[in-house]
Amino acid sequence: MGMDAIAEKVKARVADSDFARSVKFDCGDDGVIVIDGSSVSTGDGEADCVISLSKDDLEAMISGDLDPTSAFMQGKLKVDGDMSVAMQLSQVL
Repeated sequence: MGMDAIAEKVKARVADSDFARSVKFDCGDDGVIVIDGSSVSTGDGEADCVISLSKDDLEAMISGDLDPTSAFMQGKLKVDGDMSVAMQLSQVL
């Protein structure tokens, strides 16, 4: 699955939420997904929180096969910036 397809899945989940902050999923050479409130894009930009992880782990997290907290504890993802934003997002995803 490409980053655009992942972004569409994220967009569907964020659209109905009251998430109002900004988060960037940084998948290295595979690209980025930036959530800014209810807006989702694959263009790079500033964010309150940056979550670095592999594209495969992002796909697994979006599909529900990977728990975000477990992924963090296992070192599969790293959070830079405002950790409370990442916690709010985990409730949406």
